[in-house]
Parts: sequence; structure tokens; C-alpha cells
Amino acid sequence: MNAMLLNAPFKLSPGDVDDAVAGDGETLVRVTHSGVCGTDLKIYNGSIPVEYPRIMGHELIGEIANVGAAIGVDVGTRVIVDPVVNCGDCEDCRTGHENLCRNGSLLGRDRDGGFSDLMAVPAEAIIALPSSISNESAPLVQVMTTCEHAQQRARVTSGESVVVIGLGVSGQLHIQLAKARGAHPIIGITGSPVRREMAQQYGADYTLAAGNNAADEVHKLTGGRGVDLVIDCAGAASTLAQSIDIARPGGRLLLFGIYTFREAALPFYQLYYKELTIINSRAATRADFQTCIDLVCNGHVELDAMISDVLPLTDLEKAITMLDQRDDHRMKVTLNHT
Repeated sequence: MNAMLLNAPFKLSPGDVDDAVAGDGETLVRVTHSGVCGTDLKIYNGSIPVEYPRIMGHELIGEIANVGAAIGVDVGTRVIVDPVVNCGDCEDCRTGHENLCRNGSLLGRDRDGGFSDLMAVPAEAIIALPSSISNESAPLVQVMTTCEHAQQRARVTSGESVVVIGLGVSGQLHIQLAKARGAHPIIGITGSPVRREMAQQYGADYTLAAGNNAADEVHKLTGGRGVDLVIDCAGAASTLAQSIDIARPGGRLLLFGIYTFREAALPFYQLYYKELTIINSRAATRADFQTCIDLVCNGHVELDAMISDVLPLTDLEKAITMLDQRDDHRMKVTLNHT
């Protein structure tokens, strides 16, 4: 079968490999479309170490090629794959926290993923996709599950004020999900006028330019009180400090961006003085997939507008390098395998 093989950092090329074979408890999926994300970029450049050669790719949809161990599906059924593999036996798995499985792995990182024609996946990891979700946007459902999981942990409720810092793909999804939960007002912060416009079109009540004045503007919009919940999608020390500043006393911080710094100058006293609650999240649970599919089908979340580029699978390297290029018009890059 055809696959895109990463043989070493920055060494990516098409290759012909043995067809994937479904093992015990697995089902064979013919991949039709996939998404490219920052994790793929970090694996590609060596920031995330993997065993080589590796087939990357964890945001993927396709069709059942061989039912295997799956029950209640037919060959040709259109599905999305949950890329988080869990053991099903540890305490986390038994209590519904399979995303935290101590024996878990990620398709495309710890074992071969979806940048190929075929892949064998655990039968329980497939979720049927309705025809109303387009092929190009369907891989975004996996991204959306991580946002949905995070907002469930943050317990976003109707009438709460929410700020989202960073309006890339995940930030835009957080705006829409908060809107679906009845949050108000919803305020988006980014340096990009293009992304501010998109956020306002799809759910933000206000958008602000990133910078030193953003915190002052948030306090003005909330009568000096600050907001109930700040969702930081940027993952920088400066945005974490800003989050602490604009949260109200007794408010919550949802740290969605992945922080890689080890030291930072932060207003730590404000954490104590305001009695803030800090929340983070990791990946998603399987149940989040159906929740997200229902939200899209019911019109609460728009995915198609966030697809800025669709490339053939053979252009994977180009797609990955596009992630490193600053372009406010570029949102999600997906790949067509057919």
C-alpha cells in the first residue's frame, strides 16, 4: 500500500509498504481524508521523538475495508477514528478516563497512523460519520473533541462570561462551543484581524486585538469585574499572565494551549488573592466524539469555514511546512487520499 514514511527528522517521502492487516480486536480502515496538526510538525522536525520509520497522522476518516472485530458496521461504512489507544484494563480506563490510560498510545506517534491507504485500528475506536459532515471537514471533529472535553472539565454554563485567547483552529472551536453552551458575553483575543472577523461571525460577542490594552478592554466590557472563565489557547507565558489578570475573583482558567516553558514571571499573588481555579485537559474520551458529531449535525458548530487548504496526500511535506508559515488566512489543512 502507499504511505508517507518519515525515516528521520525532516526526511519524509512516499513509500510502498506491506498492506495493513487487522489483528485481534482490530478493524481495517481505508483512509480517505486526514488532517495535519502541530503534533505532526513536531514529529516531523524531531521535537517529538518516535521510532523510525514512522507513518504519522492521527486526525483521520475513512471507510471500513474489513469489518474484523467491529460489530454493527458494514464494509464501506464511513467512519472517524479515535486515535487514542487505551488498554481498557487500568483504573483510568475502568473509570471512564481512557484518555489518561497509563498504558495508552497515540496513532501516528507511538504506532503507525493514517497518512497511508490503509490502517488497522482497534474496533472500539471507530465512530460512524453522518453524510452531512463533509469529507474535508470531518477530520476536524477529532480536534473538536479535545475542545469539547476541555469545556466539560471547565463546566461552561449558560450566562457565564468567557474570554478565548488565541483564535486559531482550537480557539475558533472554543468560541463556537461556548456559544452553544449559552455563554455570554464571549470575547476573543488575537493579533489577527482576519481571525477576529471569523470569531465574530461564528459566535464571539466582542473581539479584541492582542496587546497590553486587551486586559483593560476586557475589564471595561465586564464592568471592571473580569470574566468567569478564560480559555488560553496560545500556551505562552504572556497569555497565562494575561489570563490571571482578566479572570474575576473566584473565576477559572482553562489552560488549553500546551505550555513548554519551565520558568516564567507570573502574577502569582493574584492566583491567591483572586482564589482562581486552574483547569487543564488532555486529549478526549470516546464519548466526546458522538457529542461533537451531534453538535455539528445540529448546526451548533460550523467546520467547513475553517478548512483553508485541501492538498493530496503526496503533498504532506508541503502541508506540514505550511503550519510553520505565518498566514492569518490559513486555518486547517486537510489531505485528500483518494
